[in-house]
Amino acid sequence: MTDLISHCFKDKNKKLVTFVTGGDPDFETSKKIIETIINNNIDIIEIGMPFSDPMADGPTIQLSSNRAISKKINLNHIFKLTAHAKKINSKVPIILMGYYNLILHFGIKEFVNNCVDFGVDGLIIVDLQPEEDNELIKELNKKNINLIRLITPTTDESRLKLILKNASGFLYYVSVMGTTGQKSANISELKQSIMKIRNVTDLPIIPGFGIKDSTDVKNICKISDGAVVGSSIIKIIEENLNNEDMMLRKISQFTKDLKTGTEI
Repeated sequence: MTDLISHCFKDKNKKLVTFVTGGDPDFETSKKIIETIINNNIDIIEIGMPFSDPMADGPTIQLSSNRAISKKINLNHIFKLTAHAKKINSKVPIILMGYYNLILHFGIKEFVNNCVDFGVDGLIIVDLQPEEDNELIKELNKKNINLIRLITPTTDESRLKLILKNASGFLYYVSVMGTTGQKSANISELKQSIMKIRNVTDLPIIPGFGIKDSTDVKNICKISDGAVVGSSIIKIIEENLNNEDMMLRKISQFTKDLKTGTEI
């Protein structure tokens, strides 16, 4: 497979990464949401794999996962969403984000083979520790699929080096402690942390958590390689469950606005 994620960062422009839970609020609407986002030239798409106990996620994303699960969304649907995204634009990197139990239950080899077949470019596995990633890494390396690792404000230098051993694509920096969709990032603290990380790796650094709008994106992009926005998009879905047209229009306008924040 072509490493689309690494290729995405070659031009040095700031990148906007968006997150939505796959299958929220239902499969057909989720396809339209992903299509809307891609058509607004978002750089990288994260699709969440619905899980019954998403421990790192705040209430907004937890509810989105529950909505998808209530519609019987499973990993086969998620792979179909990925394939649909690739039909719209085969050059946009697609990342699946979720929890390791889903992959273990599906079967590691079968999961990775499906990633190849359906066009997944990278994974973010929230609860997979570097001490336990050997089996998955072995399969991902065979297929040239990135494993994007999470770095937190409490990650010390020795731990960072361990995490970096098998990290690829970019680093997802958890810019606030706690769950997704909660308080905003502290820019001065974030800047210091990113400077320390840059001393030990050349991987792009993309903060997520607490980034809510285009102003946040712009401020984050001044000190990093891009920004991840998720909960704010899912909030639009939540607030317009009974009006799909309005939901899609608002998501379209919001993601266009977010993209302007990368133009610095």
